[in-house]
Amino acid sequence: MAAAKAAAKPMTKGQLATHLAEKFGVSKKVSNEILDEIASVAVAQTKKVGQFVVPGIGKLVKAERKARKGRNPATGAEIKIPKKTVVKFRVAKAAKDAVVPPKK
Repeated sequence: MAAAKAAAKPMTKGQLATHLAEKFGVSKKVSNEILDEIASVAVAQTKKVGQFVVPGIGKLVKAERKARKGRNPATGAEIKIPKKTVVKFRVAKAAKDAVVPPKK
């Protein structure tokens, strides 16, 4: 059996800020502020408009889940699950195809 590859850890916010700072010649503080502002604009726009597009990556979308019937696993009793607002992320086709190439 082949040895499993050690899983690479995802990039942290600090590492991303450092990368952006080096790439664009700004301070790490400025790149951190930019990341924070992008996050706050994304939240505000998703809340207000219902979606926020990150070009080339995907979009945050506010969606409604319908009310439905469920079952209590402990007692087996039927319960009503109320409708709920959720946030979903839809990956852009270009990003998806770059990460997982489509089958031919």
